[in-house]
Amino acid sequence: MKLFIAGICGTFMAGIAQLARAQGHEVSGCDSNVFPPMSTLLASENIPVLEGYLPEHLDGDIDQVVIGNALSRGNPLVESILNDRRVFRSGPQWLHENLLQDKKVIAVSGTHGKTSTSAMVAWILHQCRRKPGYLIGGKPGNFDRSASPGDSSWFVIEADEYDTAFFDKRSKFVHYKPDIAVLNNLEFDHADIFDDIGQIKTQFHHLLRIVPANGFVVANHDDGNISSVLGMGCWSQVEPFSIDDPGCRWFARPLRSDHSAFEICLEGKVTGSVNWACIGRHNMQNALAAVATSHCAGMDIGQACRALDRFRPSDRRLQLLFQWKSLYLYEDFAHHPTAIRTTVDAVRSRHPGHEIIVVLEPGSNTMKRGSHGDLLGQSLNQADRTFIYGAGNLDWNPNELATRSKVAVQNDKHALLDQLVLRAGLDAVILCMSNASFDGIPDALRELLETKFI
Repeated sequence: MKLFIAGICGTFMAGIAQLARAQGHEVSGCDSNVFPPMSTLLASENIPVLEGYLPEHLDGDIDQVVIGNALSRGNPLVESILNDRRVFRSGPQWLHENLLQDKKVIAVSGTHGKTSTSAMVAWILHQCRRKPGYLIGGKPGNFDRSASPGDSSWFVIEADEYDTAFFDKRSKFVHYKPDIAVLNNLEFDHADIFDDIGQIKTQFHHLLRIVPANGFVVANHDDGNISSVLGMGCWSQVEPFSIDDPGCRWFARPLRSDHSAFEICLEGKVTGSVNWACIGRHNMQNALAAVATSHCAGMDIGQACRALDRFRPSDRRLQLLFQWKSLYLYEDFAHHPTAIRTTVDAVRSRHPGHEIIVVLEPGSNTMKRGSHGDLLGQSLNQADRTFIYGAGNLDWNPNELATRSKVAVQNDKHALLDQLVLRAGLDAVILCMSNASFDGIPDALRELLETKFI
């Protein structure tokens, strides 16, 4: 079958492309925003990517079009598909029809940590020789690609609450019909499609409604919004986890201040420990969820912990790009004030006494709209210095934050790079954070630092 994927460079749709290619389909696609890591992943799979949403991209004998949720009515390609009565599907619908309905599905949901936690679960199952399929919303550090059909009944998927397509406004994750659902956390996000936290809770409860009674819900005991969703009704076996309450069924206790080592406890007894390359309280929490999830899937806790010892974070997930003596450059996907705060805290715990310099591109729709208000300012206050880039695309004035001496707005890429290189010195950490393309700034900065110091 010849598939054409509209919006192919989104992390989810790029995964669909890889899965379809692995099943023997002829795959091509188009997008208007092409940047790594998905663009390079698709190139490595020899999947052609056309620029823009032009109707002429569909010339030829395309059997089916898979449409990403970035496309809406009025898009010229969408209008052409409808006018020509072409066969089309959403990505989640195509995935369920062609792959998931015969799988035992582990769906990892939450405002934060979906990519990291799903990558951890897939890696644990892989190390336990279960040969799982997976679709992860990023480039995982332990695998060559972001999606694979696998060679077993298990399939791990990053389960997003964003809507499915212009013709299906349900959250993506209701299509996955999981046997194990992970509820990592829940905060207000996606302000372009949700009016308030209540609407998001409703979507998460829709997910709970389709988990079978003999399935599992692995739920964050520390998150009040998750507790609220469970209170709306749950018909499955609940496995609560916590990093705050030692009395919780699953509990993690740090062994180092930067959380690079910790113990896993089940019913108050230490059942394993992890000593890994990741840092941060949030990553310890993700790991706890992953171990509890893999245990629900029948994996041994000790084996799961040993697998995490060899876990490598996904691209752009607190990824170390450069180090020279006590100067460090990291890149992170942080797209929400809570994620920004926890990432800064993680870096500070690893590098105490260093100057923390944050470079932020507000890339998500919610951040662009300014929906988080003072919460963003509070998170940025955790850094010693912040540069905001890309202010021209915002619906709010970042100069309101810049009235604080620690925040500056810079819209010129080269001027920003010059300032960062000038400030870079020993005992400094530069932390670049965005879920968009960032105009290539992290890689450009790495090259400049290599030229200056090495």
